[in-house]
Amino acid sequence: MIGTLIGLIFFCVIVGVVWWGCQQLLALIPLAEPFATVVRILMVIILVVVVIYVATVLLGMAGIPVNNFGLSHGVLR
Repeated sequence: MIGTLIGLIFFCVIVGVVWWGCQQLLALIPLAEPFATVVRILMVIILVVVVIYVATVLLGMAGIPVNNFGLSHGVLR
């Protein structure tokens, strides 16, 4: 259980740094306003899906039964 919590903290730090880096790189690319908004929305959707998937895998590793999107095993096992 402690290992899972430590893994979750590391995962949150890594996701935060990647998110910050993507935001900084996106600001350097000159895009028209509708396209920049679409790219930001796609980034948020992808980030949310990844975070939910990894959270369910980590909860499953901690012994909390979670439906793992129909997969028989998680990526982090």
